[in-house]
Amino acid sequence: MKSFFRNVLANIVAIIIIAAVFSLFLIMIITASALSGDQKPNIKNNTVLTLDFKTSIIDSPTEDQEDLFAFSNKQKNILIFDMLEAIKKAKTDDKIKGISIETDGIRAGFTQLDDIRNALEDFKKSGKFVYAYGNVVSQSAYYLGSVADQYILNPAGGIDLKGLSTEVLYMKNFADKYGIGIQIIRHGKYKSAVEPFMRDDMSPENKEQLSTLLNDIWSINSNKIATSRKIDSAQFRTVVDSLYGAIPVLSLKNKLADKLMQKSEYDQMLKTKLNLKEKDKLVKVSFNKYINSYSDDSKKDQQIAVLYASGAIYNGEGFQEIYADNFVKEIKKLTENDNVKAVVLRINSPGGSANASDEILFELQRLKKKKPIIVSFGDYAASGGYYIAMAADKIYSEPNTLTGSIGVFGMIPYFKEVANKNGFTAIPVTTNANSNMYSPINGVTPGGVTILTESVEQTYKRFVHFVTENRKKSFDQIDEIGGGRVWSGTRAKQIGLVDELGTLQDAIAFAAQKAKLKDYGVTSFPKKMSQFDQIFKSLDEDEISARLIKNKIGAENYKMFEQLTNPKLQQGVMMKMPFDLKID
Repeated sequence: MKSFFRNVLANIVAIIIIAAVFSLFLIMIITASALSGDQKPNIKNNTVLTLDFKTSIIDSPTEDQEDLFAFSNKQKNILIFDMLEAIKKAKTDDKIKGISIETDGIRAGFTQLDDIRNALEDFKKSGKFVYAYGNVVSQSAYYLGSVADQYILNPAGGIDLKGLSTEVLYMKNFADKYGIGIQIIRHGKYKSAVEPFMRDDMSPENKEQLSTLLNDIWSINSNKIATSRKIDSAQFRTVVDSLYGAIPVLSLKNKLADKLMQKSEYDQMLKTKLNLKEKDKLVKVSFNKYINSYSDDSKKDQQIAVLYASGAIYNGEGFQEIYADNFVKEIKKLTENDNVKAVVLRINSPGGSANASDEILFELQRLKKKKPIIVSFGDYAASGGYYIAMAADKIYSEPNTLTGSIGVFGMIPYFKEVANKNGFTAIPVTTNANSNMYSPINGVTPGGVTILTESVEQTYKRFVHFVTENRKKSFDQIDEIGGGRVWSGTRAKQIGLVDELGTLQDAIAFAAQKAKLKDYGVTSFPKKMSQFDQIFKSLDEDEISARLIKNKIGAENYKMFEQLTNPKLQQGVMMKMPFDLKID
């Protein structure tokens, strides 16, 4: 018996020691993080501000959630707003002599790349240099780097310059082969989110909208590259079509690059540009450190609040995406905050739940009665993302924003055929005609299809109603350009879906003007999750599983996995953009 109690006591002591060590470990992480955050880097004279491969550009503070246990992750997230402000500040900072772009595959959206590129163009007006260096360079990284005074390429490198394309995976034959039934209800011939489950080829409408979108974006981007590199448009098309960028000597010959050098030679070139002696050290500072070197103005009494709506839209509570319950709380905070004089709603969302989108729009309309709301679009402001913008006093879009997609759909899978083939039969017993309206085996009853169709139609009419009120157009005018079609920001301006083409900074400036503010600060909502909250969120069982799967299959494949397994993506009628478009 003594031995039993001794073993129990030993186990209890071991558990206490492990818990104490783990708690101490957590405290050390939080303390170290807090101390490092309080120390402002000292920027030296003759410094080169550097954008490197460790930098990831994000749109919203909710995206800045670090995995505290992923010690090998060297990525540093920077808000696009902070990035642009840093370039603006560096333009007049005597300690910063130039900017060096040293990234082969920058992690940023296409509108973010546009904004950074434009900011670098403005920076060059100061007379300071912008140089770029690449090894094996992605198309998006080259698009940004081509703005440089000189583009230097590694002699064994290459530029992946090939134009834009997209590929849609159709699954109807797969579903038919394996007995998977899919009940689809939609409004809008361009609402192609459900098209891969309805047919085995691309509809003319979807091909038209995708072709128009890709050509709109490529026309802008290719013209900017050709202009910066001083290449004739016809010659540039030949260069792209022939994939000359893949061969360094052809890149040099066709003016995609100015010189072929190793990285150490490039660094020596920077030293020469700065008039440094051989013994002098080349001083570079990352954007992350540079941003931390100066104080912000978020403590001023009069504030412009930037409310970030980033990600898909869901019902309920959650983090990192747009969850209606959490987002409504943020809106109410801004309504009650007397220091906030105007709100800029920054939308970077492909949409999601129709119900959640409606909840958010209602609360924004209440906020609008007290304070101006100016909307700024990022990469996406489509379907539900466009819907919530209908509370705006004014809408700014980037030229390459994907917007519109005014349409709704419902998609319900069922497995009757595959179940029957394998000996399963589901027999319902009900009290009413549609008690078993939906069954994962038998699908949707005829009465269920009727009411769901009516729900989709009513949701579409409600969507168009709010658009007509905000855009001052008739139902027929919006219906003609709606139907689920996605537009580029440039075309959205032409057809009246947005007011102006401009950046987040433009929207903030107009919000200040609307609120009659001259001296003001800019503060972000929602706030970044604290280190303490991040730790306990990281310990959540579902979060651990999601992180393991995401790391194993990749972020893009994980999105597809979520479409099939996340019940929040299958709730009710959806207002969601029919595709994700990524520029590599």
